[in-house]
Order: sequence, then C-alpha cells, then structure tokens
Amino acid sequence: MDMDVLDDVPISDLNYETIQGYRNRHRALKPAHPFGRLNDSEYLRSIGAAAISNIDKCLHPTAAGMLMFGDEYNIVRHFPEYFLDYREILDPTIRWTDRLQSSSGEWSGNICDFYFRVYNKLVKDIKVPFKTIDGNRIDDTPVHEALREALANCLINADFYGVRGIVVRKEADRIVFENPGYSRTGKQQMKKGGISDPRNKVLMKMFNLINIGERAGSGVPNIFNTWEDQGWVEPVIEEQFDPDRTLLILSFDKKQAIKTSDKKQAIKTSDKKQANKSCHKKQNQKTLENIEKIREYLSKNNISKTSDIAEYIGLSLPRTRAILKEIPDVSPIGNNSNRKWTLQK
Repeated sequence: MDMDVLDDVPISDLNYETIQGYRNRHRALKPAHPFGRLNDSEYLRSIGAAAISNIDKCLHPTAAGMLMFGDEYNIVRHFPEYFLDYREILDPTIRWTDRLQSSSGEWSGNICDFYFRVYNKLVKDIKVPFKTIDGNRIDDTPVHEALREALANCLINADFYGVRGIVVRKEADRIVFENPGYSRTGKQQMKKGGISDPRNKVLMKMFNLINIGERAGSGVPNIFNTWEDQGWVEPVIEEQFDPDRTLLILSFDKKQAIKTSDKKQAIKTSDKKQANKSCHKKQNQKTLENIEKIREYLSKNNISKTSDIAEYIGLSLPRTRAILKEIPDVSPIGNNSNRKWTLQK
C-alpha cells in the first residue's frame, strides 16, 4: 500500500517545510549520508516518498510520501478516514488541557509533523537525570527512547483506511496509544519481539533514517524492559475488533511492593502449613502402626474389651474406640456399655 504511486498528484503537493525539516534532522544525525547530496526530488525518491509513474513516466508522491509529508486536505483525498488526534487530559475538571488534531488547519496535519509535535508534548514532564558525556549534557533517558518507539510504532502500524484514526491520550498517570488495524504479529509476539512485520514498511524506513523506530522487532520488548526497570506496572497491549484497533497502555503507577510484614506473615503461614502437613503425616503413620498392633492383639486374644486393647497400644479409650471403628476387618460385639471387638477371619 505505502509504495503505491499517486499518479494524479504532483510532487509540489507535498509540504515543502516538512520535507526541509526532515532533511535537516537527517543531515544533523548522519552528516556523511550519501542522500544528503541529492536534490529534493532525488531525495524523496531515494527514501521511498516518491516514485516514477508507469503511466506518465514522471515523479509522483507514493502513498507513504503523502502520509509523511503531505497536507491534511490532500491526504484525506486518498485516505478518507485519515485522522490524527492528540489529547492531553491532566486535569480531570477540564475536558482537554491540550489537543492537537490533523484536521484543525493550523498546521500541516501530516505524520512527520504530528510525530515531533506530539513527542515533545509527551516528554515535557519526564524527569531527566543530570548526565554528561565529553562535557556535553545528555538530555535523554531510556524512558524517552521508549516513548519515541511507542509513538513511531503506533504510526507505522496503523491501517490508514481504518476508521476512527490514530489517538494518543496523555493522562496524569498513563499514556495510551491507539491505532486502527489489528496487530499483524499478534500481541504475544509483539511482547516477545524478534519478528518485525510493519503494516507500512516505507514509513518505517523513513523513520529509521532519522534514528526512530526499530527494524528488528525489538521495539516493544524494549518498552516493556524500560517499564520494568522503572518499577512501573507492566504495559498493556489490547486488541479490539469491529472496528479493528490496537492499544498500547503505558502506566506510570508503581508496582505494589510486598510489605516486609506481609512477607513475614506469608513465611509464617507457609511454615505453619508445612508443620501441619508434617504433623498430619506423622499422625497418619502412628495410626497405621496402631491398627497393625490391634490386629495383632485380636489375632492372639480373639474377642477383647476396648479397655484391654487401649492398655495394649497405650492410647486413651476414646482414641482407641475411634481407631477400632476405622478398621474394616474388626467388628463390634454387644452394646455400647459392654462392647467387645473381634477380628474377622
């Protein structure tokens, strides 16, 4: 889909300012990259944003190029359901504390500009530890990297023909990324990583050129690892159907730590259970031994009183009576007051 050539669209329909912003980032990150010497048309063709049409043999934007660098009013001509929405809800008494929509007309509305505008909003409140390398301060953390990956993953894997568009919600205690389309590898494989099957491969290539996103399928596992290292609750991947949507929920809540007192109680309970288990085992063994003694005694003495049997095995009358009732081949003779026992032969 994203390599389809839009034969009826001239290259001039792409947003010049977005293209220059992207090229400047590429130059800054990779000053020696061979694409840096190309003119805009050659550059767009090299990164997959434009291609030669088989119809008129001229250069036109690809579907990916239009999504990445187009203006919203041109993009929706080819993707009628296209919609990008960032919602910031940090104060529950206010519906939105900030909102950015691709259809507002106040900015280009394309994927490239959406990514950078939204990323800056997402990391605005991230605390950065003071760190320097070669005297230069490093204002980046694994959390920053994880949020870059999550946002890029949301855009790269979206079905732009799907309904309801892309929604990114920043709340006080979590960030939710929603994109139309089911997960092509399945959510379990997403968590495991190792397999990369992006829905929009050319978009992924364009993000990779400016060091955003992972090609090896390790992006989502890295997000999970970062959240684990921070002690935050595990991210949630949720799939919805009819319409198909994939959600990634990143919560900033700390995992519930087990209190020391709870640990001690758990150990005590476990020890108690183990002790009871051991005790029951010993009691069962002792009962079996007493049953054998009773059989032995009755075999020698035939019909015997409960008191005589109790004296022989060294137990109380009630306990001896209880054991006698459990032995299937021992039968009572007489009433309760004068009951005797005999071994069946």
